[in-house]
Amino acid sequence: MAAVRPRGPNILVTGTPGTGKTTVSEHLAQLTGLKYINVGQLATDLNLFDGYDNELQCPIIDEDRVIDEMEDDLSAGGNIVDYHGCEFFPERWFDIIFVLRTDNSILYDRLENRGYRGQKLESNLQCEIFQTILDEARESYKTEIVHELQSNTSEQLEQNIEQVQMWINQWKAQHGQ
Repeated sequence: MAAVRPRGPNILVTGTPGTGKTTVSEHLAQLTGLKYINVGQLATDLNLFDGYDNELQCPIIDEDRVIDEMEDDLSAGGNIVDYHGCEFFPERWFDIIFVLRTDNSILYDRLENRGYRGQKLESNLQCEIFQTILDEARESYKTEIVHELQSNTSEQLEQNIEQVQMWINQWKAQHGQ
């Protein structure tokens, strides 16, 4: 009989667009061997949309189809999930959640450099000012697994990667991996 491979941790890296989620997630996947899932890219690749928001100039993700598509990977474990939302994912999926936060003056420049304008820019800045993503994470998951990380500088980016990598190593040690 084959030995059952232990499930690796599932990590959600979330935050307002422009806070560094993709950079952190991609680096962690390379360093740890965990599978990287960029939800926005997954939705684009598989056309998992349910319309278009003209005001925010972006497609509307079909959350049910995204969850269906991700279920097998998340049930198997060993994933780093990158997305700017968090409340629609099943609570059982994640062992830990990191919410990246960025000061608005820095975030403004990052989003403007990405071509965000008008309502889309304003909406994302308001989201960060009112810590919308952090509050959603705290309301949707056990508060002890939700961690806020500042993401303003390249030094903080490196510290965040190191901190999450240390958590992964600790999780693996606690789970016999």
